[in-house]
Amino acid sequence: QVKLVESGGGLVQAGGSLTLSCAACGGTFNTYTLAWFRRAAGKERAFVAVINWSGGGTTYASSVMGRFTISRDDAERTVYLQMNSLRPEDTAVYYCAADLNYSDNLHKTEYEYDYWGQGTQVSVSS
Repeated sequence: QVKLVESGGGLVQAGGSLTLSCAACGGTFNTYTLAWFRRAAGKERAFVAVINWSGGGTTYASSVMGRFTISRDDAERTVYLQMNSLRPEDTAVYYCAADLNYSDNLHKTEYEYDYWGQGTQVSVSS
């Protein structure tokens, strides 16, 4: 059993920055592919970023490329999402997810992920 707990959300002005964290309990963290998704009000949950087990592979949604950075610290069992140049359209609940299949695949679809956090709210004011 794996438990994921996000933190770091909040209210920020447009152009500002936030760093989200997702700490994992249980399992073999350094073999997981880890991702961030988000759900804006009235919309489906959408892919944001993913990092593979080694940290050597990442992929981003086009809407956040160049502004967001995903990273991981296996010693801390934590995945991060550094968000810069935030925009009002980045307002959403952000979720981290873990894919326990030990591979280099960088999945962008929800069904590929085995465990999810409870989410953290990010609100960006204009």
